[in-house]
Amino acid sequence: MDSIVQPAATEQPSSSRNRLLLTVYTAAIFVSALLLFSVQPLFTKMVLPRLGGSPAVWSVAMVFFQSLLLAGYAYAHLLMQIKNRVVPVVVHLVLLVLAFATLPLSIASAYGEPPSAGYAFWLLGLFVISIGLPFFALAANNPLLQAWFVRTGHPDGRDPYFLYASSNIGSFLALLSYPFLLEPIFTLHTQNRLWTGGYGLLILLIAACGVLLLRSPKLAVTDTQAENADAPAPTLVTRLRWIFLAAVPSGLLIAVTAHISTDVAAAPLLWVLPLSLYLLTWVVVFQSRPLLPHKWMLMLQPVAIAGVIFLLAFGGEQNLLLTLGGHQLCFFIIAMACHGELARTRPPAKYLTGFYVALSFGGMVGGLFAGLVAPFTFSWIAEYPILVALAALCRPSANERLAGVVRWYWLALAALAVALVAPSYMTGDLSTWFEDHRVWIAGAVGVLGALLALALNADRWKIFATVALALALMRIYPADEGRVTTVRSFFGVHKIVVTPGGYFHVLMHGTTIHGAERFLNNDGTPVTGRPEPITYYHKDGGIGQAITAIRERKGAPLKVAAIGVGSGTLACAGEPGESWKFFEIDQSMVDAARDPKNFRYISSCQPDLKPVIGDARLTFAKEPDGVYDLIIVDAYSSDAIPIHLATEEAMKIYKDKLAPHGAVVMHVSNRHLDLEPVVVGIADANDLKSWVYDEDSGRDADYIFSTDVVISAREAADVGKLASSKQWEETDPDEKVRVWTDDYSNILGALYRRLRYGEQ
Repeated sequence: MDSIVQPAATEQPSSSRNRLLLTVYTAAIFVSALLLFSVQPLFTKMVLPRLGGSPAVWSVAMVFFQSLLLAGYAYAHLLMQIKNRVVPVVVHLVLLVLAFATLPLSIASAYGEPPSAGYAFWLLGLFVISIGLPFFALAANNPLLQAWFVRTGHPDGRDPYFLYASSNIGSFLALLSYPFLLEPIFTLHTQNRLWTGGYGLLILLIAACGVLLLRSPKLAVTDTQAENADAPAPTLVTRLRWIFLAAVPSGLLIAVTAHISTDVAAAPLLWVLPLSLYLLTWVVVFQSRPLLPHKWMLMLQPVAIAGVIFLLAFGGEQNLLLTLGGHQLCFFIIAMACHGELARTRPPAKYLTGFYVALSFGGMVGGLFAGLVAPFTFSWIAEYPILVALAALCRPSANERLAGVVRWYWLALAALAVALVAPSYMTGDLSTWFEDHRVWIAGAVGVLGALLALALNADRWKIFATVALALALMRIYPADEGRVTTVRSFFGVHKIVVTPGGYFHVLMHGTTIHGAERFLNNDGTPVTGRPEPITYYHKDGGIGQAITAIRERKGAPLKVAAIGVGSGTLACAGEPGESWKFFEIDQSMVDAARDPKNFRYISSCQPDLKPVIGDARLTFAKEPDGVYDLIIVDAYSSDAIPIHLATEEAMKIYKDKLAPHGAVVMHVSNRHLDLEPVVVGIADANDLKSWVYDEDSGRDADYIFSTDVVISAREAADVGKLASSKQWEETDPDEKVRVWTDDYSNILGALYRRLRYGEQ
């Protein structure tokens, strides 16, 4: 590439000016990235209570952010087509000032309660109205400032993509600092004020960038623009390739986030981890000398794909380290390979803004597929394996080794597919053996794909087909024992599993059982009569004991509110003459529980049950005060907790609805989070006493599980015999645990306590 023609000696930029240019532009891009990616978890956390804390809120938020990113990049691209240097600077500064006038961040007052359906589109509208303008202005900064930097005539303007790495460092730090620094220390209100102040600082930095651009020698600007005048424009095929390479990791980001967040919590902590890794890949690949060479990533990519296959094939209950670490490591390697291809094929600086438009368009396409299209199209999380298979097509074309052997591969693969799929249509020992060894069968085919890439340097389509077969085998031979029906909604995927022999029907969300019912006795005869509550709700467990104690204390029929329907088990916990009212956010869950083919609790015990549909914080608040003898809060999705139902303000609502001697029971069983001190703390903040039932019986026979329960009431007499029971311990708040409020929560602390102390 020819060097830039330097201006006359009198106009020669000084080294101090070059340092100033580089410092100011780098700072502006860095601060812009900090704001751009800290607003995502901040505002999403503000919105979560409107939609039950569902992890799908983050997926839809990612679609919004990626779409606005495309709009910002397109705006920057169009603005930089203007030859005059003054117009882009003035227009963008005006836009930033207008956006600043809409701050601080807040949920648009025009948006009330969510509708009964169409949550995703309602949420997209909420984001657009509430933060669309400031986010759009931020989204344009990265390509716009890089284009300005090129026009300043700075020597590094020949290849300004290093500034993209600087941007992503800011994004990476913003996301990591949120769960580990901002969320545990600052309230949402304080975070909002800090973010608004940062936006004002950014406007000053961008104004300084504009002044430096306008003061740049015209000759330097002209020479920089002319440097790549003869460089050919990227072809349509190249642009489509860029879009595809950006779309696959973008979609995978949402898919893997949904996968890992289902079993822990709908909280920024888990959302920002994969997004941070995603941004880190951009940082690494656009370095002048990448720390992780692209050829290494291409070699590791098939191994990572095989790793995902093994992780998905295992299914079932996984430990936290495997869930968080394994999937994210594989995702990082796959994204590195895809983004490395983008960095390798990036165009000259002349086509910089168009390149970023293609990247952002691909990101939006991937986000739309994983965040909006897939949930409405598939009844299970099919987007994750689909995108993993498509990742194989992100590899560059290759010259195959041992071509004489490889040419027979399609025939061999077809024969292998028939041999592995055919047993699924059979019965007997062979079919049983395949089901028992599903992990190793699917894994072996996945390893075959990796070997194709490493040993034979096989064509990407052969690798794709092999990976697709491995992933199909997991669907053909599912991890769950028995017959499985899936129900998918905005709030997740529920599985209804009929165990082998049909003895039990089990409701699962993620890897967590949420309810079960016995349909056949041990001798194979059908169970008749009123179904017996089991799992966490059996009569001798914490919830069962609490119901019995409050009933005996009152000596009359109870008036009960239950938040969360699940399989409908609690419908059979009531007695004649009692009033039980249920609150549920997911209509599809109600429909599944009401169907006697799935569960008989509702049809047998309360056939006229009509749950109140909507988020319980909004619907339950409308109930009359002082009427409920018992409030049962059990509204978790898998092990993910709706944080807004476990805050000081939420407990105040429960307290207000209690009868004079009523009690609140909160089910806090969780594999990953220690929630007992959280509930005790929010109860104490409302002048309620708490007793903890922490069962460690280890029983799991016949789907009867240990439970952790906290009951809170005004006085000891209100909980009856539980106050003197050796199984229930009156517990004072832990002074080390800060009270959770609508303005503050600390998932990291709850996770740390569980990891440190275990399930005690």
